[in-house]
Amino acid sequence: MRNFNFCIYVFIGCCLWACEGGKQENTNKADLPVSELSKSELSDKVKGLIVGSAIGDAMGAPTEMWAREDIQKTYGWVTGLDTMVREVSPEGIWKANLPAGGTTDDTRWKALIVDFMSEQNSLSLDVDAFSNHIIQTYEAYFNRYKSLKPDQTKDLEETNLKVLWLQEWYKVSLAIKENKLKPYQKAMGKFYGGEMVCAGLLYAPALGLLYPSDPEMAYNQAYNLSIYDLGLAKDISALSAAMTSAALTANGNQNEVLRVLKDIDPEGYFSSRLVGRSSYRVYELALDIVAEAKDSLGTELKPNKTTLIPESSILRAYQLLDQNLQDMPFHAAEIHLQVLTAMLFNDFKFKETMIFLVNYGRDNDTTAAIAGAILGAYHGYAQLPIEMREQVEKVNDELLDINLEKLAEKQINNTLSLYLWPD
Repeated sequence: MRNFNFCIYVFIGCCLWACEGGKQENTNKADLPVSELSKSELSDKVKGLIVGSAIGDAMGAPTEMWAREDIQKTYGWVTGLDTMVREVSPEGIWKANLPAGGTTDDTRWKALIVDFMSEQNSLSLDVDAFSNHIIQTYEAYFNRYKSLKPDQTKDLEETNLKVLWLQEWYKVSLAIKENKLKPYQKAMGKFYGGEMVCAGLLYAPALGLLYPSDPEMAYNQAYNLSIYDLGLAKDISALSAAMTSAALTANGNQNEVLRVLKDIDPEGYFSSRLVGRSSYRVYELALDIVAEAKDSLGTELKPNKTTLIPESSILRAYQLLDQNLQDMPFHAAEIHLQVLTAMLFNDFKFKETMIFLVNYGRDNDTTAAIAGAILGAYHGYAQLPIEMREQVEKVNDELLDINLEKLAEKQINNTLSLYLWPD
């Protein structure tokens, strides 16, 4: 009888546990936000961002940091993907003589942030976990030295590139891990020479993929993760995530993307004493440049040197951008201005925007990768140039160990798990 009673109690307990578990699961599911996108739309948009950014990166990779005259001398007026006759570098390409479609750190950062978001599997991203993710990635690269011998020069060179890619980030991340202000200030003061670099812009656009139709949430999360940015660069990085978020559900309405530059300001930059919101002044400058450049269409503008630029309006836009250069091509405000100008000038057309940015020069793989991410999310994968997307996917998979399709699928599954979907 005792055994029978015990079994009854166990049976009842299991039933209650199962019912409670079922209630908990239903409650959790009911608490999920409802997406405005269908699952198929999300898949198209996510893949559009991942591949669109890689296309921009690949178009700019052969001439990253080149002067405009040098681009034209070597490649002419760039309208597509091309092979690379440049040196390898930690932030650049990792293999010499890459065929058309190869990419740089701009695509590697998208892979890193997607991996991090998938590990988190949450709409609330943890800053400490992000810095630890970078620490672990760096240390995994560094530990490869232990298995190498002095005569393995090729493997040593490849490992050097990977370690040096994250070395600056590792120093800052260690200070964050210590949770002490002075080490963090010191590390940030020397991060890439203390310049206001576009650090967060390398990964922030992809953060918007977690927050379809919620650009303010995207801004907040990206701002929290902008721990490698200084000053207004934090605002610009966060805005790139907000623009991506808005682009996912814009339905072809450019204003839905552009309005976040004014409407999304949870940190109160517009109320900053004496200065106001510097990132918005950059947007206003982009509008002015586009307006003046469009007015010059059809007029004769004589550059100082022979140029292959096909239209006077493009030449004028370039000249006006030249008047607003920073000391470093990868300054966040300069990057922001060029991206916005190109998108506005080309009416959000994907390929035309890429062509504008790549031929302008400066940090053109980064500007094209950022614009490619936003416009890839805006238009979707199906609207990207077919030959370009296929070539970029092929080269990254076969030569660079970055499978863009699988990367997109990882992010799609992550976002799908965090929302309720209409289909």
